[in-house]
This record gives sequence, structure tokens and C-alpha cells, in this order.
Amino acid sequence: MSCLFCGIVAGDIPSRTVYSDDQAIAFLDVSPWHRGHTLVIPRRHLDDITEDVGALAEIAPAVSNVSRLLMQNLGADGLNVLTNAGPASGQEVFHLHVHVVPRYADSAGIGRMVPSAEDRVQPTDADLDAVLSEIARGAKRR
Repeated sequence: MSCLFCGIVAGDIPSRTVYSDDQAIAFLDVSPWHRGHTLVIPRRHLDDITEDVGALAEIAPAVSNVSRLLMQNLGADGLNVLTNAGPASGQEVFHLHVHVVPRYADSAGIGRMVPSAEDRVQPTDADLDAVLSEIARGAKRR
């Protein structure tokens, strides 16, 4: 399979799913900028947001639901929501995806949204599983 995210949608590639509905799936980023960094993708393949005028509207409910889950269950103080389109923007996986990045007071501000390579901490599988468990517990309470 040439598209990593299509493999995740198909269930061929494992992910830590935070949310899913008929239109979208959301899972933890394996190289997060901040704790709880989640990617929301459409189930259908689109290279980026420019490919279909309705693409963002299609996954907007998932983005909103994931945003609430992360704010409530991880105790985030804020969040950033963004998408990249094309190589010049920094897009690395060419399947439309929206980054939902929880933000915390100890690392606030747009300038600190993406940590430098030397400041970025690569989580272990146990770290990612712990975050997923924390998000999921709160989702089940709702």
C-alpha cells in the first residue's frame, strides 16, 4: 500500500485510535509536537485540503469532537488546529490530515507549537498507550 494513512483506515497498519465515525478516523501522532497530538483524517483518500471543496466540512465533526476530548481529558490549556497542503508547507504524508495539538501553559504560544528537533521528546509505546488510555477513559464517561 502506497499511502500510510489509507493503511491505517483499512486496519492494515496499527494506530492508537482516539475517535472514529463514518467519515473520519483520528489517531495519536507517533512523533507528537506535544502530549496528545492527534491526526484527524478522512476515511477516503484525498491528497490534501485543496483536492475537494467539501473535504474539510466532511471531517469537521471529527475535528471538533477530538478537540473536546483532548481539552477535557488531558487538561490542555488550549489547542492548535492546522493542516498542510503540499511539500512546501511541510506536508509529509500525502493524505489529507488535520493536526489537533493540545497546548499547555508551560509551553504556550504559536512560536512554541512545533518544538525544535533537540527539544522534541520521542514518546515510547508505553507513553502513547498511557495518553490513549487517558483520552479513552474520558470518552467513555460521556
